[in-house]
Amino acid sequence: MDGAMARVRAALVAGAQGLALSLMGYTASIVLSVFAWLSIAFIPLGIGVLTTPYLLLRVRAYANGRRSLAAGWSEVRIPARYAPFPPGAEGGLIGQARRCRALLRDPATWRDLRWLTVDTLAGATVAVLVPGLLAEGVFGVLLALGLWEPVTGAIGTYWYAFVPVAGQGTALLAAALGCVWITVALFTGPLLIRTHFRIARSQLAPAAERELTRRVEQLTETRRDAVDTSAAELRRIERDLHDGAQARLVAMGMDLGTIEALVEKDPAKARELLAQARRSSADALTELRDLVRGIHPPVLAERGLGDAVRALALRLPLEGEVTVELSGRADAPVESAAYFAVSEVLTNAVKHSGADRLWVDVHHADGMLRIAVTDNGGGGAVVGAGSGLAGVERRLGTFDGVLAVSSPAGGPTMVTMEIPCELS
Repeated sequence: MDGAMARVRAALVAGAQGLALSLMGYTASIVLSVFAWLSIAFIPLGIGVLTTPYLLLRVRAYANGRRSLAAGWSEVRIPARYAPFPPGAEGGLIGQARRCRALLRDPATWRDLRWLTVDTLAGATVAVLVPGLLAEGVFGVLLALGLWEPVTGAIGTYWYAFVPVAGQGTALLAAALGCVWITVALFTGPLLIRTHFRIARSQLAPAAERELTRRVEQLTETRRDAVDTSAAELRRIERDLHDGAQARLVAMGMDLGTIEALVEKDPAKARELLAQARRSSADALTELRDLVRGIHPPVLAERGLGDAVRALALRLPLEGEVTVELSGRADAPVESAAYFAVSEVLTNAVKHSGADRLWVDVHHADGMLRIAVTDNGGGGAVVGAGSGLAGVERRLGTFDGVLAVSSPAGGPTMVTMEIPCELS
């Protein structure tokens, strides 16, 4: 109940905010935009030199007000980067002219003017959806409560969205649709307000700030993926140790205890159990080696990515061709990420492509490690949630790498991976 009431309160607050933002967009933004552009147009006549600084500073104050609302209402930070006025840009006709020139040379001024135009269109439209959905939903309910009679009596059949209201039955349908609008507003109101401010940020924030924001969001996402991948890998190692080598070592310890008790009483049985313990020891050692190879293959550590990929291809049940052109070695984490990415792609190709031949090309150029895996299978590979390729994409994203898949129906399939790195 508390959660439902909180959602209702948030939707009502968002409705009031959306109404205020839309009114500002349809009034103040339009007025300021028109007067600012007219003033700039009048600069050659001399009048604009006096009016433009005043109007542009009003636009700047209006934009800063929207920045404050964005931070207070939706925690959307919109940086302000205005150039300072030069000396002598105060008072007098010459000072006004210098101030006008400084304002027109400041890129932030043109971002503000561009935002005014966007705010009157996309910004206000997104904002008005919130109170609009609530109001339309309430009106639909009121129609069913009896409002339909005076409405239809005055204008005849009233179309509520796609419902023709002509009587109590159709009014109830309108009420049902109104409840849908209210539900949509309850779940999307705050999101729409945040979208409004993100539209404003896309116009008001300097290009470098927008790129920095995008970069921070990307790094946050890749860090989360890296943590999730690391946790999953630790669980896999723990499970493999528990179910494999640990179980064999425990069994071997029990066998040795039995051998100790039988060595004098039943030497033949003791020798049999000793042979069994030796086999268990060998199996445990093999499993530990496989586990270590899964964490960081020895061939990768000792001979580098090229030979490690060749070793992968040799273990495949398909015919493969590997081409490597590397003048050195990348950092160990990059090599490990690339190796396991290639391993996952090759495994997918063997399992799902229906191919009988694979080609792997590994080379480094222009500061990028590029790996292409091609098969002659049936195609149709996609990067989707839960697929192995999605996991490869997340693994590469930790290093700012990218994954591209070309897999038309009928094949062939080419998976291209790029990781920025330098070779030593």
